Amino acid sequence: MSSTSSAPVLPGAAVLPAVRRLPVGRGLFYLIIAGTAWGTAGAAAALVFDAGDMGPVSLSFWRCVGGFVLLFAARLVRPRRAGAYGTAAEPLSRRAHQAHRVRRLRRVRRIVVTGVALAVFQTAYFASVEATGLAVGTVVTMGSGPVLIALGARLTLNERLGRGGVVAVVGALGGLAVLVLGGDGGGGATVRPSGVAWGLVSAAAYAVMTLLTRWWGRDGGADSAETTVWAFAVVSLCLLPLAAVEGLVPHTADPVRVGLCLLYIAAVPTAVAYALYFAGAAVVRSATVSVIMLLEPVGAAIIAVAFLGEALTVATVLGTALMLAAVTGLAVTEARGVVAERREVAPVAPV
Repeated sequence: MSSTSSAPVLPGAAVLPAVRRLPVGRGLFYLIIAGTAWGTAGAAAALVFDAGDMGPVSLSFWRCVGGFVLLFAARLVRPRRAGAYGTAAEPLSRRAHQAHRVRRLRRVRRIVVTGVALAVFQTAYFASVEATGLAVGTVVTMGSGPVLIALGARLTLNERLGRGGVVAVVGALGGLAVLVLGGDGGGGATVRPSGVAWGLVSAAAYAVMTLLTRWWGRDGGADSAETTVWAFAVVSLCLLPLAAVEGLVPHTADPVRVGLCLLYIAAVPTAVAYALYFAGAAVVRSATVSVIMLLEPVGAAIIAVAFLGEALTVATVLGTALMLAAVTGLAVTEARGVVAERREVAPVAPV
C-alpha cells in the first residue's frame, strides 16, 4: 500500500480542503507592499483633481468599483479547488449541508461587516479632511488608529505589545505628527471639533476592520480573497448615493489622463494593496499592522518630494526616519516572536 493513501471517506461526508495559513513573514511583506502602494494613491488622486472637477467621494466610489471588477475578474480566472464541498458521487449529508449553510452565513456576515467598516473608514476620513484640513484630519485618523487598535487587541485578542512595541508605536505617532504638521508649516492647520470627530469615527472603523480581520484569521478558516472582493461591492453600494449627489461623471478636458489615473488607483493601491492588506492582517498582530500601514504617509511624502516638486524639509526627513524606524522595529519584533513560538512548540527529537 502506498504511504500516501488516506483514510477512507464516509459516504455522504463533505470533503473539505485543508486550510493553509499564510506564514507571518510573508504577511509582513504583504503589509509593507500594501502600505507602500497606498502611499501612491494620493499623488494619483491629485492628478485626477487637477484635471477636472471630480470630488473625493466620487473618486472613492470609482476606486472601489474598479477594485471590485479587477478582483472579481481575477477570482474568475483563478483555478477552483476541486472537492471543496463534496462531489456528485459523494453528495453532502444533511448535517454537512447544515454546516455548509452556517459557513456561508458567516462568510456573508464577514463581507458585510468588512464592507461597511471600510465605507465608514474612507467616507469619514474624507469628511474629516473637508472639515479640518488634510494635516489635522490625517493626524487624527492615522494617529488615533494605532492607539485604538492596540487597546482593542489587548482587550479582545489578548495581544500584548510589550515595552518595545509601545516605544515603536509612540515613535511612529511622533513621526507622523512631525511629518504631517511639520510639512504643513506648523501654523496653517486649523483644528475644528467636527473634523476631529469625523477623524475619530474613521479611526474607529479602521480599528474594527483590522481587529475583526485578525480575529477571523486566527483559525485560518477565513478566505481573505473572497472577503476583499465582495467587501468592495458593499462599499460601492454604500458610496453610490453620496457619489451621485457629488457628481459621478467629472467634467475634464483631459479624459485620457483621468481614465489612466483612475485605472491605476483601482488596480495598484486598491485591488492589489487591499488584497495584500487583508491577507497580511489575518496573521500579523493588529498593533503591528496599524504601524506598518503608516508607510502610506511616508510613501506619499517621498513621492511629493521626488515627483511633485515639494521642498525637502527637516520635518519630512525626521518624520520619515522616525516612522521607518518604528516600522522596522515592530517587523523585527514580530518575526522574532514567531521564531520563538516555533522553538517552543517544536517536538523534541528522540535520543
